[in-house]
Amino acid sequence: MNYGYGYNDIYSVSNSLQGMAIWTIVALILSIIGGILVYFLFIKTNNKLSDNLKKLRDLLDFRIMLIEPILKIVYLIGTIFIILFSFNFITINFISFLLILIIGPVIIRIVYEASLILVMIWKNTKIISDNTKKEKDKDKEKTTKHSETKES
Repeated sequence: MNYGYGYNDIYSVSNSLQGMAIWTIVALILSIIGGILVYFLFIKTNNKLSDNLKKLRDLLDFRIMLIEPILKIVYLIGTIFIILFSFNFITINFISFLLILIIGPVIIRIVYEASLILVMIWKNTKIISDNTKKEKDKDKEKTTKHSETKES
């Protein structure tokens, strides 16, 4: 009887692991090169881009955050799941059913709002930063115009 534990099986597993190790190294090197190229040629460039590419650049530069819509979807899925899950307890213990049905969505909402607070802090900080940057630019323009009028 042959149980499949021969030399050829060990050899093929060894080759498979070596191939995975080599591809892991190649993937790491390619990802480092690709990441550096995308950063300097796409994100940090001042070239004119189409509207879609500007949105992609804003996404890659973390000016647009994906966490907010993801949190909303997870909140809705979690709430629907808890409501449906509570029906498991309707025949076992009606009080447990009511508690899970009422308190479950409330707890999920509290957790969702707590995580959303971080997103709101980020948004407000970004707005403050953008407004501050605009004010600095206006002050520079006023200073430049004022110095030009004094010179003439």
